[in-house]
Amino acid sequence: MTRGRDGNAQASPAKHRALIAAIVVLILALSSAIYAATASDDGTARGPVRVAPGHPRGEGGVAPASTGVWAGAWAAAPAAAEPGTEETGVAGRSVRNVVHSGVGGTGARVTLSNLYGQSPLTISHASVALAAGGGAPTAVATSMRRLTFAGSAAVVIPPGGQVMSDAARIPVPYGGDVLVTTYSPTPSGPVTYHPRALQTSFLAEGDRTEDTAGAAYTERTPYWRYLTALDVLTHEADGTVVAFGDSITDGYGSTPDANRRWPDVFGARLRAAAGHKGGDGHRDVPRYSVVNGGISGNRVLTSKSGRPADNPSGLSRFSRDVLGRTNVRAVVIALGVNDILHSPELADRDSLLAGLRTMADEARSRGLRVVGATVTPFGGYGGYTEAREALRQEINAEIRSGRVFDAVVDFDRALRDPADPRRLRAEYDSGDHLHPGDRGYARMAETLDPRALLKEAPRAQL
Repeated sequence: MTRGRDGNAQASPAKHRALIAAIVVLILALSSAIYAATASDDGTARGPVRVAPGHPRGEGGVAPASTGVWAGAWAAAPAAAEPGTEETGVAGRSVRNVVHSGVGGTGARVTLSNLYGQSPLTISHASVALAAGGGAPTAVATSMRRLTFAGSAAVVIPPGGQVMSDAARIPVPYGGDVLVTTYSPTPSGPVTYHPRALQTSFLAEGDRTEDTAGAAYTERTPYWRYLTALDVLTHEADGTVVAFGDSITDGYGSTPDANRRWPDVFGARLRAAAGHKGGDGHRDVPRYSVVNGGISGNRVLTSKSGRPADNPSGLSRFSRDVLGRTNVRAVVIALGVNDILHSPELADRDSLLAGLRTMADEARSRGLRVVGATVTPFGGYGGYTEAREALRQEINAEIRSGRVFDAVVDFDRALRDPADPRRLRAEYDSGDHLHPGDRGYARMAETLDPRALLKEAPRAQL
């Protein structure tokens, strides 16, 4: 040992380096032990976590030992109470939701909702895994992970509540299908669901949450139940874009199990374009993932019946389904056609525009970029009248003016028939004269300029 000029003892450089190394090793060991304890918890040492009604996002646990940011890989807005599930829900059955990841990462977490439940929902086990492919409920065996909630395998979600799981260490590839499975042993209803998933999911009798073979999943279902979000820890995106709309955003009329909704196609286009920089050295296109916030039949102003209301209005759900998404940076609002088409009387122009402006203002107050879409044609669809067409034209004129949103994507101009602008162009029409088909949704995705999502972009893209 040597002494410094002040007379204090100093360790030799070699001993000093050894001490630092030992401290680093100890920190890494403690971190690994904490993560392992969280990931391997079998639920026997802890009772179920109970989420307080006033704190619906029950976050907890330790994130995977990786760097990056959290971004939305997939989402679905809770849309309604599932008919026929009022008394027992899906008690005694495993629900295996199949979702498509719009961004890759090294870890994952999910959000489960009991928004429409009238009693507490007990989830005793939940898991996440990569789908083996082929449209089957089979999981890649090595990818199966048990999900935990504040360190426990079980969680109780109060009526009207939701909960976010702890992070699970799992490599999620871009464009991969992910299986999120839940099991509830006790009756609880109604089930919170998204009815027009356009994706086949599965049900099995008993607790089959960690079943990788998938043979027990004999019932196919076109719904997503309980699951409302999948986030990933990623290096591939800096934030999330929410596509907020109605059945046209939900993808009605597109090919099931093919992920050809316009937000899916736009997400792929955005990913392909991201990373390029202009001559001034600034990024031309943002690195964002895209998640879907569409509900079929959704309106700006009015909800359906129920407490809480089935198919809540855009205004009432905007905070939850847009502002509440993970790391959200921008929103594309494509709403209004159902207000125009399905109001008992002709919708009030000023009220409809005020509703759109209110959502835009709420987004801006949170620092989001707001892109608004013109209302697409519906000539030939049931409910069409000249008065409703005139209202559509008035709404679109105001949207194009730049006085409602930060930027505009003109879906009307992209899809309309040049020979009859009141109608969809034939090759873009799914056949019902309201909803586009696959080619129409691809055209919408091509029309949306990724640069419009940047705050430095011009105010309107006409």
